[in-house]
Amino acid sequence: MRQEANENQEVSEPTALVSLLRISSHLAGQVEIRAALRSVKAEIENLLPIDHLDVCLVDDKNTWNTSYEVGMKTRWSLSRTPVAISPVRSILLGETDYMLTGNAMEDERYTYEGALAQPIIKHKLRSRVNVAMKVLGRTIGALNCSSCTADIYDEATVVRVRQIADVLAPYFYSLRANEKAKRAAVVRAEAQAREEGLRQGALELTRVLEQERQRIGMDLHDQTLADLTRIMRDVEKMDTASDKARVIGSIQHCIGDLRRIIDTAVPTILDLFGFAHALRIHLERAVEDVSSTFLEAADETDGLIDTLDPTIRIALFRIAQEAINNAARHSGADQISVSVKRVKSGLQMTIRDNGKGLPGSRLGRHTSKATGGIAHMRTRARLIAADFGMSSKEGTTITVKLPMTCAPCQETAPHTGEEELA
Repeated sequence: MRQEANENQEVSEPTALVSLLRISSHLAGQVEIRAALRSVKAEIENLLPIDHLDVCLVDDKNTWNTSYEVGMKTRWSLSRTPVAISPVRSILLGETDYMLTGNAMEDERYTYEGALAQPIIKHKLRSRVNVAMKVLGRTIGALNCSSCTADIYDEATVVRVRQIADVLAPYFYSLRANEKAKRAAVVRAEAQAREEGLRQGALELTRVLEQERQRIGMDLHDQTLADLTRIMRDVEKMDTASDKARVIGSIQHCIGDLRRIIDTAVPTILDLFGFAHALRIHLERAVEDVSSTFLEAADETDGLIDTLDPTIRIALFRIAQEAINNAARHSGADQISVSVKRVKSGLQMTIRDNGKGLPGSRLGRHTSKATGGIAHMRTRARLIAADFGMSSKEGTTITVKLPMTCAPCQETAPHTGEEELA
């Protein structure tokens, strides 16, 4: 039987030379390893019978190997694997130049304990010939030919496969180097993009913070400083108890303004009482007539909002503050609500009011502040990778969608094992 099989695979030297030249010509136009292997499969089949053909290429430290297959697709090409568990580790580690067997299913060199030999058993790859692929004397991988028929290869087959490996090795080495260069270029480009994004984000954050400082300064100048100046003049004219009471009332009002500004600058309530409670307090402070305005702040995340990274949570709180201030001061709304809930993509915060929206025809001082506030909200959302949306139909609705990647990690479903490949 073995003799008959060997006779069937005999190929004349002129025919073999032509096939080797064709293999070289097929490789000349290839730029990707798997495509290159597919392009030469038919010519290799002209030289020897194969049911499975693959190439293993090792990394520079001979620690990991990557398999490229044609024909059957097995677990070998599913992912990188350690050289230590490869059935051809002896070749990849430079201990031998080739391996030959008539039945790899029973050969302990291929099926030793811990070896990734499942494809050999599953697909009954009995006859195997494996030859080192070398460049400048260094082993870069192995060319592996397999057949489901037992005892079909011999020493003459090894010589033929070595000839093929010698043709393939320099091409595959170059293609692998090209792949590594492309991956390195992509990594560099991504790193540069991230660095530029961080730089632009930092510049934008600096600009927004400066605007915030200017706004706080204007609030102090327009409200608190003016009030204190007026109180000082009243004190100079104060004669009666009624005057004293009026001055005390003015001082209390001034203190209230200062507290609002401080709360805006340092949201300590957020840390002490949580997101929803802090928003309820801000709603009550922002609205002049609490008794005639419907106010609502709802946390539908079961407290998930308070487990976010502090920077992200404060950014969401600032956006809600700005939206509430716009609704309370500029829209004439008597209903303002804020809700936070889980959605499929992450978390969503929604601020609604039934006011008149932002007028577009006359841009007075208040409207300018409101539209500037929208720009601040958009910037804050962008800095935490959140989507910002606004609708002015039947009042104003602002939505901020925070992707799940920014939320705390949730437990994933347990892994059920590697998928069986055909």
